[in-house]
Amino acid sequence: MPRLNAVPDAELSPEQASVCAEARSGPRGKIPAPMIAWLRNPELARRAQKLGELLRFETSLEPQFTELAILVCGRHWTSHHEWTAHKALALKAGLAPEAIADIAARRVPDLQCDRQRAVYEVSKALLTDGRISAELYERGTAQLGGQGMVELVGVLGYYCLVALTLNAFELGIPENVAPELRDPQFPAGTPAA
Repeated sequence: MPRLNAVPDAELSPEQASVCAEARSGPRGKIPAPMIAWLRNPELARRAQKLGELLRFETSLEPQFTELAILVCGRHWTSHHEWTAHKALALKAGLAPEAIADIAARRVPDLQCDRQRAVYEVSKALLTDGRISAELYERGTAQLGGQGMVELVGVLGYYCLVALTLNAFELGIPENVAPELRDPQFPAGTPAA
């Protein structure tokens, strides 16, 4: 059960309505789930939503690499909505179902190419340790370029914000959908009551 409900369109302030209109007219075509919370501060909602658009649709990273990083982030935070939404997008972008299943199970995936491995390893290291080694930085930069590395870090940071928002306010998963991810803290795979 969500801790915050979406504000009905008829009750939106002019600032909230403007942000919602921007999101609906953008590449997503809808209001992303974290905006349910972010709309409590319309400027936060505007800026976060725009950053998300940039990082999802306007970087040098191909969709399969962006989606791979988002899945690693969603798995790290056990963010059910983030995982569910981006698993479908990752499959569409060509990420192997077996690799996705391995990430869900917290196993190291057998990835198809050096670029995928670099995205996975950089993402995993940053989320786990908050840093990357000099060797991993060099490998990541060799595979993704300097711009790609900066964009990858941006994707991870943004999707940490998304995951934490979704988890804190229990947003996005319909009550009739069983979460796919399991978490030792919540053995049934569901958020805390």
